[in-house]
Amino acid sequence: MREVFQMAWPFMAGLVLGAIFFGGLWWTVRRGLASPCPALWFTASLSLRMAVAVTGFYFVAGSDWRRLLVCLAGFTIARLGAPKG
Repeated sequence: MREVFQMAWPFMAGLVLGAIFFGGLWWTVRRGLASPCPALWFTASLSLRMAVAVTGFYFVAGSDWRRLLVCLAGFTIARLGAPKG
C-alpha cells in the first residue's frame, strides 16, 4: 500500500509535465499560424517544451525506472485532457 502512495507523486508530476507540454503545443499552434514567421515559433516552442519535459522526467525518475514509467503514464494521460482545436 505504501508503494502505491510513493508512485502517486510521479504520476501527478507526469500529469503536470503533460499539461505543460500539450498546452504549450496548443498555444504554439494558435500563435504560430497567425505569425509572419511560424517556423521560429514552432522551433523555439519544441525546444523549450522538450527541455522542460526531459528535465522533468530526469528529476522525477531519479534512479528508479518504475517512477519513470509512472511519470510517462501520467504524461500520456494528460494528452487526453489537452485542448482540442
